[in-house]
Amino acid sequence: MTEFLVKHFVKDYQDVEKISVRTAYGVLASFVGIFCNVFLFIVKFIVGLILHSVSVTADAFNNLSDAGSSIISFVGVKMAEKPADRDHPFGHGRIEYIAALIVSFLVLEVGFTFLKDSIGKIRTPEALNFQAVSVVILILSIAVKLWLGLFNRKLGVKIDSKVMQAVFTDSMGDVITTGATVASLLFFRITGINIDGIVGACVALVVMWAGVGIAKDTLEPLIGEAIDPEMYDEIKRFVESYDGIVGTHDLIVHNYGPGRSMASIHAEVPNDVNIEQSHEIIDRIEREASRELGVFLVIHMDPVETKDTRVLHIRSQAVRLLRSLDPACSLHDFRVVHGEKQINLIFDMVVPIDYSREKRKELSEEMEKRLKDMDERYECVITVESDYVAKTEE
Repeated sequence: MTEFLVKHFVKDYQDVEKISVRTAYGVLASFVGIFCNVFLFIVKFIVGLILHSVSVTADAFNNLSDAGSSIISFVGVKMAEKPADRDHPFGHGRIEYIAALIVSFLVLEVGFTFLKDSIGKIRTPEALNFQAVSVVILILSIAVKLWLGLFNRKLGVKIDSKVMQAVFTDSMGDVITTGATVASLLFFRITGINIDGIVGACVALVVMWAGVGIAKDTLEPLIGEAIDPEMYDEIKRFVESYDGIVGTHDLIVHNYGPGRSMASIHAEVPNDVNIEQSHEIIDRIEREASRELGVFLVIHMDPVETKDTRVLHIRSQAVRLLRSLDPACSLHDFRVVHGEKQINLIFDMVVPIDYSREKRKELSEEMEKRLKDMDERYECVITVESDYVAKTEE
């Protein structure tokens, strides 16, 4: 069904890097979400009135809020499609995140409202009217919501959309809450005990938790999140694959909306190669990165020593020493300045971002001390900096 909808309603559906194609995917997901959620709201609202069930009614209005969320997502996707202008030179892609943030507040508001209603039902419970056909309808609604969630997840993975991934999470929350509602009705049928208010409160809490999750997922790219390790490796490998590049470091990626990223990286080039030749390579990498990776890449060129055996030997000593002190750290921009009575070692030391100021200072001082133990002429000029890569989950 998903493939059928995509092929018939998204032109050039395979070219997911194009902004217009991403927008078409977003519009399709929004309209499908609106249709499914309005349908479920009508069905559940009628069932809730028949059963006098606050948990079913809460679930119905949750679906209505999801329909409103799909409308907001549609507006957000269309506005995010707007091209760059004088005031927004990097485009309007982040509007999609703002739309998802608004959706999260709507979800939270619905959950809070029905939490209050459920608490009222716990204090003064109303009689339930069990009907098998109503339970069947609710089970069918679970199937619809499950399909809608998987539909959004598949599209979200295809176009790398946090908004669609959030809709998937919200839909799975709906599957759980509707399932709990059905369980409470069956429990009442079997035991005669009315736990509708308690289940309604649980439904409301799950809805609110989903709202918090959506807000968290959309706030991260707005605030500025660390580079995904896979993206880091992809850009690093791409730049280092060119002849004339001997290494890279200091990669920073700025996100301006799904599919809109700007990055800067330091590329190391041999210091004995003509600067114009190295500059030509850098220019080519920037152009081809935009075309092949979809990233606006800015490269800073760092000349490094590649032939002086004395410098290379000292650098390898420093690398081994730092690895023995802390394998999580690395160094780059290593330079050696020879003097008559001392040898200056100048380099940057990269440490994890969560290291305290005291630990950074201690590590730098220990590194300097051990290098001096190797050769008393060594004088270190160490710049300690953090990386910008997200931690990989264990």
